[in-house]
Parts: sequence; C-alpha cells; structure tokens
Amino acid sequence: MNAIIAEESVVSGWSAGFRAGLGAMVADVLFFVLTLAGAMTVVDRYPAVRPVLYLAGGVLMLYFAIGAVHAARDATSFTDSGQSASKGFRKTFTLSLTNPYQIGFWLTIGVGLLESGTLDVLAFIPGAGDALEGVLVVQTGSPSLLAGFFAGIAVWIIVYPAALVAADRRVDSFAPMIAAASGAVLAGFGVWFLWAGGTALL
Repeated sequence: MNAIIAEESVVSGWSAGFRAGLGAMVADVLFFVLTLAGAMTVVDRYPAVRPVLYLAGGVLMLYFAIGAVHAARDATSFTDSGQSASKGFRKTFTLSLTNPYQIGFWLTIGVGLLESGTLDVLAFIPGAGDALEGVLVVQTGSPSLLAGFFAGIAVWIIVYPAALVAADRRVDSFAPMIAAASGAVLAGFGVWFLWAGGTALL
C-alpha cells in the first residue's frame, strides 16, 4: 500500500497520494464492519480461499508494478496534475481486498481489538516477543481504542504523501526514483504472492 501511495504522491501530487491511502483505509473500515458482523471467519472456514487471495493479489501487484514503471519513465520531476488520483484509490482498495495479510490481521489482532480484555501489543514481535512481553498492554473493546486506531491511519495517509511531495519539490530526480522503487517493491511482492498461492494449491 505504501508503495502505491508513494508512487501516486510523487507522480501526481499530495491529493493523489492521499486518495490512494484513503482506498486502503476504506478497505480497513470494510474489514472492521465484516469482522464485527462475523463474516471474516469465512476465510478461516474455507482453506482454499487464502491461496486464491494470494494469486489474485500477486496478479494485481504485477499489473500495478508495470504501471509504476511507466510512471517512472514519464515522471521527470514533481507534478501536481492529480490525473492519477482516482486510480490510486481503486488500486489500494482492490489490493487491500485481496491482501491475505490484511485479512489475517482482522482475523487475529482485529478480533482482539473488538473483544473486551487486554492485548499485549509487543508480544507478537517475532524473536523479541518474549523479552517485550508486558511492556505495552492496551485495553481492548473500547471505542477510544478503535477511534485511535483509525485516527492513526488517517494521520499516516495525510503526513506520508506530504513528506514525499516536500522531498520531491527539493530534488527533481525524486519522482522517477520513487516510482521505480515502488514498481520494484510491487513486482517483488507480486512474484512472492504468486509463488505462495501456487504452492498452497499444489
């Protein structure tokens, strides 16, 4: 998601980057509502769904990677044309809906956020969870926690594109570099998702 937000920001300006971030945020809101309704458990109930999501996500990432490479070739410097604004929203929203990791988050930590109790946030960090256990424990199930969660996403999708646009205005070569890097990230994850989905189906 951040790769698409970065590409949209440096190629088409802050509003395009913000809308790309908004697409991912709207998908999170949708997953939140589905988790609340219990519909997300379908993914766990039918194991074949996850590999299909990997394959669909991989194809989408490779498709968006090609677009990022074209943008890198065309972008010579910062532009605030806003031409790709609506595309960025559709890209991140569609990619979020097929992202097994985002779905996995809402099936695990997301469910934990909704249920009353406590959540040891740092205990989930691979390799360091035991050492950090009990350092950051939050009360779950409260409206203020959920409001803070989505407020954090909102701050990120405002500040991240703004920082990229500010950097791009200072360095003319920043836009094509970021667009190319975004394409490389998307292509890498696209291939990895296709491999993960393919091996899971075999």
